[in-house]
Amino acid sequence: MARNKYPEITRARILEAAQKLFMEKGWEETTVQDIVDELADVTRGAFYHHFQSKDDIIDAVTTQMFSGDVASLIEENANLNVNGLNKLRNLLAASLINEGQLQFVKIAPSVLQSPIFIGKQIKDCVKSIAPHICECIEEGNQDGSVNVDNPKQAAETFILLANLWLNPITFTVTKEEYRNKISHVKSLFHGIGLPVINDELFGLFEKYYDYVVQNG
Repeated sequence: MARNKYPEITRARILEAAQKLFMEKGWEETTVQDIVDELADVTRGAFYHHFQSKDDIIDAVTTQMFSGDVASLIEENANLNVNGLNKLRNLLAASLINEGQLQFVKIAPSVLQSPIFIGKQIKDCVKSIAPHICECIEEGNQDGSVNVDNPKQAAETFILLANLWLNPITFTVTKEEYRNKISHVKSLFHGIGLPVINDELFGLFEKYYDYVVQNG
């Protein structure tokens, strides 16, 4: 009875144990029983009270890893005294080097190839991140740093390409092909008045690719 008195604590402990094991063993090699054994005083029944499956807990772990980082990045970026284009560049640069993003690479590359996870990523990108990208674009339209006719659609397209199509875990390609993909996205958005990818960002994408290859 005692462990059910504070269910949010039990859930948090399960998440913490799951993330630890995912980092140590990888997503595919970690079982529900491993997570239960890691906690010792939590039963399988308690686990399934909070999470329906292993897919459910990887969803919760990744959401927990990214939500705080993303919120913090957005808040910090909003307070910068720069134009809209540079706010967008700063947000993108920070996302490529944030700890949650880099830790996730070590958990399981196969997770990002899961149709279920990709579907969630698409929805999260459009609902949670694209509106903040849109704000930067609209601010850029006002200060003259960009000239985009459809900020909302541009924001959604950009974040989907950046988070999914340019993700070397989701789509495994050679370094040369990855560079070509970055160049293509750069040209696409320059053509609609959003020259967001500069030399610095191009380099950060390359470094992220190298990190994925070495740690994925």
